[in-house]
Amino acid sequence: MRHARRRVIRRVTRLAAVGGLLLGGAMVTQAAMASESPGTSAATLSAPQTPADKGSALVAKLGSARTAGSWVDTGGRTVVAVTDEKTAAEVKKAGAEAKVVPYSMNVLKSAAGTLSSAPKVPGTAWAMDYRNNRVLVEADSSVSTAGWSAMTKVAKGIGASVEMQRTQGKFTTRINGAQPILSTGGRCSAGFNVTNGQDDFILTAGHCGPVGSIWFANNQGDQQLGKTVSDNFPGSDFSLVQYASGSAGDGADVVAIGNGSGVTITGLADAAVGEKVFRSGSTSGLHDGEVTALDATVNYPEGRVTGLIQTTVCAEPGDSGGPLFANGIALGVTSGGSGDCTAGGTTFFQPLTKALSALNVKLLVAPKTAASPAPAASPAGAAAAGAATPGTSAPATNTTSGATTLASRLTDPKNVGPGLLVIAGSLIALVATRWIRAEQDRKAFQRHYSAMWG
Repeated sequence: MRHARRRVIRRVTRLAAVGGLLLGGAMVTQAAMASESPGTSAATLSAPQTPADKGSALVAKLGSARTAGSWVDTGGRTVVAVTDEKTAAEVKKAGAEAKVVPYSMNVLKSAAGTLSSAPKVPGTAWAMDYRNNRVLVEADSSVSTAGWSAMTKVAKGIGASVEMQRTQGKFTTRINGAQPILSTGGRCSAGFNVTNGQDDFILTAGHCGPVGSIWFANNQGDQQLGKTVSDNFPGSDFSLVQYASGSAGDGADVVAIGNGSGVTITGLADAAVGEKVFRSGSTSGLHDGEVTALDATVNYPEGRVTGLIQTTVCAEPGDSGGPLFANGIALGVTSGGSGDCTAGGTTFFQPLTKALSALNVKLLVAPKTAASPAPAASPAGAAAAGAATPGTSAPATNTTSGATTLASRLTDPKNVGPGLLVIAGSLIALVATRWIRAEQDRKAFQRHYSAMWG
């Protein structure tokens, strides 16, 4: 009877020890998982909060037959273009400014559609200029006299809602962000880190390289960063580079702005005309400017791209794919433009919200915090920006840092806690039951041997 009780006690102890090992393992794994990418989450488009959001909401409510876009004026007020006094009164009642204009959004879109249907002339671009109630057509220095005449003829056929303008430089993609990424096809800039819930990616410009392009973080080609798994160019201009490690790692919510500094990204939104914005790229660093038009179409030498953000921010070769943002809010990635950061110029950006929707991924962001703003792009820009800043300052990390592995997190001293103590106690209990049983068996054998042999 006594031996039976001992066997029961030993079995219960062993079962408890095994259960303790399982429990402790689960506790440690949970702690390790919790330590991965702290404070980083996936962002979705939020409800209207800014003057730009307010304008977009009013335009959507009133309809494209009575409105012609919205913008933010120099005083930070929301302005909505309307076609009649009755609609103007509704806008004022909603707390925004109203500007009565001759052409509705339907008219402007019809004009843009006619331009798109005309024979393509490389080196031309057009966009919705809401503040001046027109479709502005620009032709760069590569457009011949015959090409200019052809576009002018189309514009005159549309009417006064279209304005033609010559511009310096050439409209080109900016291949050659904020961190440099390199492949056999050239050099681009990393844009923003995104996720599909399982793997992490770099969202950059689509013209940087087709599907299958291998990207490296250095010229030697010994630090493989990832591979392009999805691209869209021309038409749009975005692509996904999947991290070779599967994860963006620490600092996934930060974009670099130069000199080891970065900006924490806390959300995403659509750009608004009149908004102060900042762009970072691996060639020219941090620069600022203003959104001048939306829904821009550019006829690059490689093909036509539509739906772009037009700005006065400069960019140079190698800045392609780099991030566009303001106040820590992600807006787009660099597509192309004209000029440089010495003479200035026009730069176009792929809207981020459209790219995320098309790729079915979400932006990796950090919670908003009250912290020091990042340095402005220039003294002049800082003075003009008012409340607009790049965002909250943060140290920039290297794109090749990758993610820590589960094994490294399990062995991290900061995770040594109740889980490991439970594991240690369970191991001791398991070893003890095995030792006690072995000792009991040894003594029983001695007694049996003595009884047999005297």
